[in-house]
Amino acid sequence: MPFRSCFTTLLKRNVSTVFLRKKCTRSVAVIGAPFSKGQKCQGVEHGPPAIRNAGLIKRLSSIGCNVYDVGDLHFAQVPNDKLYNNTVKYPRTVGLACQVLADEVSRVLEAGHICVTLGGDHSLALGTISGHAHHCSDLCVIWVDAHADINTPLTTSSGNLHGQPVSFLLRELQDKVPLIPGFSWIKPCISSLDIVYIGLRDLDAAEQFILKKYDITYYSMRQIDCIGIQKVMERSFEQLLGRRQRPIHLSFDIDAFDPSLAAATGTPVIGGLTYREGIYITEEIHNTGMLSALDLVEVNPNLGATSYEVKATTNLAVDVIASSLGQTRECTQTNIDELPTPTAFETENEEQIRI
Repeated sequence: MPFRSCFTTLLKRNVSTVFLRKKCTRSVAVIGAPFSKGQKCQGVEHGPPAIRNAGLIKRLSSIGCNVYDVGDLHFAQVPNDKLYNNTVKYPRTVGLACQVLADEVSRVLEAGHICVTLGGDHSLALGTISGHAHHCSDLCVIWVDAHADINTPLTTSSGNLHGQPVSFLLRELQDKVPLIPGFSWIKPCISSLDIVYIGLRDLDAAEQFILKKYDITYYSMRQIDCIGIQKVMERSFEQLLGRRQRPIHLSFDIDAFDPSLAAATGTPVIGGLTYREGIYITEEIHNTGMLSALDLVEVNPNLGATSYEVKATTNLAVDVIASSLGQTRECTQTNIDELPTPTAFETENEEQIRI
């Protein structure tokens, strides 16, 4: 049997008992991170309440999760937060927000919850992954996005920090990233082999150079078209999990989907994931039994042209989170252990009906 098939079979056998043991005691903490200063579009700070209002908590409860809603964190804007290098915007504000979020993520993981963070923009991944790494130093990252978000403060053309978080987290780039105001607390916590990108289709030249130079695995939409999403997930798990089990951090930008499905977002790029591809990714991650933390970011209710587009985007966000935590397309409710049997009274009634 080929190695890949052997690996997939072994992984499923190894994690099936883990999943069965955990599924009845899944405790999920939901953190709202209403933050927008990592990019230029107002409204992404309204993402957390919009996702909750789309029925997130009820949906998670219906699939057997014990849900603890932390509520929305408060992020202060630092006064006189000047540009770094005449380019990078709101560095102190973004750095402080990510530090607050990192502390909260670490706290809820320490308490035994799976951590779900609702963004807010993708600069927040600096906080969520740093907080996760503080609790689980051996984590790996699956980054689902149209963009690589791996520019450095010296290569960014926009200056928006939502396009830079991975560069601060990656050990290989430590000597390429300057110390900027508000970021002194951050320590690189992942290596190039610890992250896989899925869904890329809009890279800056510097980002493409970084991905190739440091041999960072990514699956563009072209590669997904060529080999299919099943092979993408198999190869991702081979690299990240190998023959060991370790926590997975899923960082999911809603713009990974095609804009026809998720229009209410700040940087849509045509040609993205289909609904089936996106949900397959999350279902397979859940099936490993290794998901420890999840970000769902860049939902911006202000950018939907119609109420329908906003509703479609928020509903899609709920589906992504729910399928990451156990919802299947076969059944959306919690599992049952056995079928009910007729009571003595019901059996007596049946006898009378026959007579």
